[in-house]
Amino acid sequence: MSTAVFDYDLLVIGAGSGGVRAARTAASLGARVAVVEDRYMGGTCVNVGCVPKKLYVYASEFGKGFVDAGGFGWKTPEPTFDWATLRDNKKTEISRLNAIYQRLLETAGATVIDGRAHIHDRHSIEVNGAQLTAEKVLLATGTWPYIPAFPGSEYALTSNEIFDLPEFPQRLLIIGGGYIATEFAGIFNGLGSKVTQTYRGDLFMRGFDEDVRTFLAAEIRKTGVDLRFNANPQAIEIGGQGYHVTLDNGSTLEVDSILCATGRRPNIHDLNLEETDIQYTPQGFIAVDERFQTSESWLYALGDLTGGPQLTPVALAQGTAFAHQHYGSGGDAPELEYVPTAVFSQPNVGTVGYTEEQAEQLFGELRIFQSDFRPMKHTLSGRDERSLMKLIVEAATDRVVGLHMVGPDAGEIVQGMAIAIQMGATKADFDRTIGIHPTAAEEFVTLREPVR
Repeated sequence: MSTAVFDYDLLVIGAGSGGVRAARTAASLGARVAVVEDRYMGGTCVNVGCVPKKLYVYASEFGKGFVDAGGFGWKTPEPTFDWATLRDNKKTEISRLNAIYQRLLETAGATVIDGRAHIHDRHSIEVNGAQLTAEKVLLATGTWPYIPAFPGSEYALTSNEIFDLPEFPQRLLIIGGGYIATEFAGIFNGLGSKVTQTYRGDLFMRGFDEDVRTFLAAEIRKTGVDLRFNANPQAIEIGGQGYHVTLDNGSTLEVDSILCATGRRPNIHDLNLEETDIQYTPQGFIAVDERFQTSESWLYALGDLTGGPQLTPVALAQGTAFAHQHYGSGGDAPELEYVPTAVFSQPNVGTVGYTEEQAEQLFGELRIFQSDFRPMKHTLSGRDERSLMKLIVEAATDRVVGLHMVGPDAGEIVQGMAIAIQMGATKADFDRTIGIHPTAAEEFVTLREPVR
C-alpha cells in the first residue's frame, strides 16, 4: 500500500457498475479509496439502462399477455395503460437502488464525493475547486449516447431522456439498428405507441448472427413495428401536431417523439484527458493493458469506455479483477471470448460465443444445427410467433463454439448454456444431456441433424 504522500491510494472517477465494484473491493482489501460522481449512483445500468429498460419490457409484455389469455379461457375487460404510473413507480425503484449503491460504498469504507472530476496534474484531480491526490486514478465514466448532426437533430431524444417523458408518445420514431434501438421499439410498441424504426443499412442488429438478424426482423414486423431499412432521417422539423421527419429515401413521417439510438461514445468530455498522454484505440476508446493501465502509468480505465463488450457484468468482473490485481493477491483480467448476452427485444435474443460468420473465419469447417418452431404457449393463444435456436459446432473438435436463440426467455435459457460453452462442451455433451419436457430449452439438446 502507498504511503500517506497521497490523499488516497485509489481515486475512482465514476460510480457506475465497474467503478463501484472496483472501489468497494479495493476498500475491503485495505486501500484508502474515494469515488467521484457528478450525476447518479449506479451509472447508466441502474438509472437509464438495463434496470429501467427491463422494467419497461415487463410493462410492455402485459398487453400481449391480456390478448393471449383469451385462448386459455380468460375473459378480461379492455385493459388501459397509464404511462405516469409506470414512469413514477420506476423513479421510486431507481431512487431505492441509488441509495443502496451509496450505502455499499460507505459501508466498505470508501469516501463518496459529489462533483465532476477534472485531471489537474499527475496523480492529481480537481473536484468542486479542491485538489485531491491519489497514487492511482481509475477512469470508470462509461459511455454517452451519440446523436449525429443533421438538420433538426436537436429535437431527438436519447435513451437518457426516453424513460421520463412527461407525455406518452402515440407515434414514435426510433433512429438506429442496434440492440438499444430494437429494445425500445419493442417496449413502446407493446405499450401502445405506433413505432417506426429506421436503420441506414440493409439489416439491423449488426454484429449478431446473420440468421438471428433475419429471423428477428421478420418476428418484430409481426408485432406491428414498422421496420424501415436503408432509410435514414435527413431532416426534422416542428409540425402542427408534432414533428415532420424527412427520410433520405424521400418518404416522410409525422411523429410525436424521436429517439436517436445511433451508438455511444466514451463519456470523457471535460475530464482534461487532453492534458495527458493517454492513447486511444482506432474506435476512440481508451487503450489499456491486461492490468487496466493506460499509457499514463498512474491512470487506469475499465468498463464501457475501454471498448470491450458494453455489458454490466463485464464491468463488474473487470472492477473485481482490477482491485485484486492492485490491492489483493493478483489475478487475470476476465476472459471475454465466450461472454453471454441477451437483447430484450420482443421476442428476446440470447447468444454466447461466435456467430456463424465469425466461426467460419476462425475454425474453418463447421456443422450448423438449427430449428425454428412455434412455442407451445401459442398453440392456444393463437399468436403468430416463432422461436429460433442455433448451434455452431467446430467440425474438427466437435466443440460448440456458438449458441444463439430468438424467443421467449432467451436470456434466461442462454445463461445456463453459457456455462457449458465456457467449459468447452461438445455437441456430444449436448446430445448426452436429457432435456426437460415440455420446455423450449430442451430443443438445444435434441438437435440431431445438421442443416448444413
